[in-house]
Amino acid sequence: MQEKIQKKILPNSKCGVEYAFKRIGGKYKARILWHLGESEILRFGTLGRVLPDVSSKMLTQALRELETDGLIIRKMYYEVPPKVEYSLSATGKSLIPFLVHLNDWSQSQMAKEEKI
Repeated sequence: MQEKIQKKILPNSKCGVEYAFKRIGGKYKARILWHLGESEILRFGTLGRVLPDVSSKMLTQALRELETDGLIIRKMYYEVPPKVEYSLSATGKSLIPFLVHLNDWSQSQMAKEEKI
């Protein structure tokens, strides 16, 4: 499955950084992964509240892409009203240390820029 995902995302690329950013790039994907890493399970409405600048359409699109890429798991409960929960897959969980490091680097850079 991983091979199919890789061929779909970047059919001829050998660059790992490019591959990673194709999977988590965009305005919302990394932030969705970050919040799922902190909370483990989140519903659509909760994600919408923690990401107030995202429209329902864009949130749905980002969640579908993350699910297609195997980074999150979507669990549907057949009840009224319908209930859907999102959580990180094992592959998604493996990205959390990278996101933590990226966050640490970003905080450091922002602190340096404030001093200038």
